[in-house]
Amino acid sequence: MSALLEVDELEVAYGASQVLFGLSFCVKAGEVATLLGRNGMGKTTTLRAILGLTPALRGTVRFRGERIDHCSPDRIARMGLALVPEGRQIFPNLSVKENLVAFAANRSGTANPWCLDGVFELFPRLAERTRHMGNQLSGGEQQMLAIGRALMTNPHLLILDEATEGLAPLVREDIWHCLDKLRARGQTILVIDKYVQRLIRLANQHTIIERGQVVWQGDSTQLAADPAIWQRYIGV
Repeated sequence: MSALLEVDELEVAYGASQVLFGLSFCVKAGEVATLLGRNGMGKTTTLRAILGLTPALRGTVRFRGERIDHCSPDRIARMGLALVPEGRQIFPNLSVKENLVAFAANRSGTANPWCLDGVFELFPRLAERTRHMGNQLSGGEQQMLAIGRALMTNPHLLILDEATEGLAPLVREDIWHCLDKLRARGQTILVIDKYVQRLIRLANQHTIIERGQVVWQGDSTQLAADPAIWQRYIGV
């Protein structure tokens, strides 16, 4: 598999405070990858740099072979990179259907693009609440809507930032089951989450960061075999 996203020697700072120090990892086309680490270790800053929201001091970010570290966020999105943000950030005064169609596009040029019927098949609860406003949904339903909204852009790469945070266990499992289906469909995904045992079952490759640096990289077999790594760097 070729690399869809390549982050190489990335350094980022907020004013005089440097956060990332030579961060490097890649996400291959068709795989599920994770970015792991405790809160405050640089995961969100890494995402912001990838998405063009925070400029890099040094290093490069390439998406589909093209450098994007100096591109605007809207151009990066149009290239086929979609984010399911922490906190969901759906439009509270739009209906479920309106949220889904607001930015619908076929950015990956797939022959079988996501549409309303496909999203409703993936998330039957949303089909039952088509006319409900965003602020009338439960937290789990809002998360489903945020994922569905991102899928409606038909991205090359789907990024999920803490997609199961704050959800009830049964709803959280619904989200994991959805991600299993997306993986089976061949969707390339980068996941930031803390549930390592579930991520081991879902993902192919893992990158752990500590204080803005990569401290461990490997596949699910390697991560499962070394729980001490979890305790040391993730705190589970």
